[in-house]
Amino acid sequence: MPVFFITAAQVHNGTVTITGPLLDHLRSLRVHVGEELRVSDDQHRRYRMTITRIGRHELIGRITQEEHAPGRRSPPLILAPALLKGDRMDWLVQKATELGVSSIVPLITRYSVVRPRATRIPHQRLRWERIALEAAQQSERWDIPILENPCDFDEFVPRQSATHSGLILTERASGYGLLAVPLPEDATRPIVLVVGPEGGWTPEELGLARACGFSFVTLGNRILRAETAALAGLSILQSRLGELG
Repeated sequence: MPVFFITAAQVHNGTVTITGPLLDHLRSLRVHVGEELRVSDDQHRRYRMTITRIGRHELIGRITQEEHAPGRRSPPLILAPALLKGDRMDWLVQKATELGVSSIVPLITRYSVVRPRATRIPHQRLRWERIALEAAQQSERWDIPILENPCDFDEFVPRQSATHSGLILTERASGYGLLAVPLPEDATRPIVLVVGPEGGWTPEELGLARACGFSFVTLGNRILRAETAALAGLSILQSRLGELG
């Protein structure tokens, strides 16, 4: 059963009130009075509710069970992939959400094929946020990953502080395999996984990443498409962190 996202303000005196786009979505699913739903709020609480009324402008549900999100046991994952064309980027956002990333920062690199126009960025970000929301609901996450605006690689990498563990995927270069690279044990220290475009990295980009403390990591001898490399990297990290398998 999907988990739908609401705000804490929609919960009051044992009931949940749903309006706006989520109400429209639930109508399209043909929900009915007496049906059970699950919703999560922005305070990491999850409710099981029974629909008691469906009006023109709101849906009311009675809370029958409340849960709290378990404490974080592994570091949050930040995925910073080079921008991809059209539905390939959409697909990456969807699957990375399912794999549990905490945020996604699209990067503009030297060999990026996509160069976003400033006027299109708000529209594109809204699209990615909608895809992430739907994927988070379907995969029963407790939260929705943060989707940031596209950022230049040269600006993003220096911003990662000493409290982050930075990893950059490289090909045909010496570096740790993702199965061997040391990972932080502190669950509050985010892991940043940077994935390049299919054209690869320039020497200057790699030099900057090294100077900013990033570890070079590889996925072995295979050359993978950019979106495949990102998901393979996330899967390995989440498995090592105990979040998969």
